[in-house]
Amino acid sequence: MRADSIELYGARESGHAFKARILLEMAQLPYTFHEIDLKQARDARPQAFRTLSPYGEVPVLVHNGRTYAQSNAVLLHLAAHSGVLEGETIALQEGVRQWLFWEANRIGFSLPNLRYALRVGGEDPAVVAMLRARFDSDIARMESELADGRDFILGAAPTIADIAMSAYLFWPDQAQVAVPVHVAGWLARISNLPGWRHPYSFYA
Repeated sequence: MRADSIELYGARESGHAFKARILLEMAQLPYTFHEIDLKQARDARPQAFRTLSPYGEVPVLVHNGRTYAQSNAVLLHLAAHSGVLEGETIALQEGVRQWLFWEANRIGFSLPNLRYALRVGGEDPAVVAMLRARFDSDIARMESELADGRDFILGAAPTIADIAMSAYLFWPDQAQVAVPVHVAGWLARISNLPGWRHPYSFYA
């Protein structure tokens, strides 16, 4: 049987690309990584990437010649392909999808944009205040979910929902945010899962 061909286009500072890359690592799927310089204008990025990426963003996964974009869609594909962190029951898989949609609209929006605004500078203070208030609401929701003693967001076992929701929380200092106690414990459990690595460890 021919081995899978997997290529991932990502970037060092992208937590969304990190989601896809860490799942590849945890699933032990061999892949080729292509670094995209996000400081380049979109029309100056490599032609191969621009041809593949429908939105000009990372991550982009190419699996056996088929292209997948948007980080949570990539997670869903890889989890279904590998069986890793997919959720063992239909009910769990439905819960995974629900949290992935929440993540994309909530902490997957507020935290990356707050981090970017603080690192790059020049953003309207009112926008920064809005992003911080939205993050505070998002992290409070996560803290309340995890306060009941569960190990992961959907119970005793981790899923790709945990990967998606945690990605940018491994850079809290860069967004100048505090991580509450139950969320901190959850992050520690995620970081102890087999195959997990810190985002910057790929570039050490």
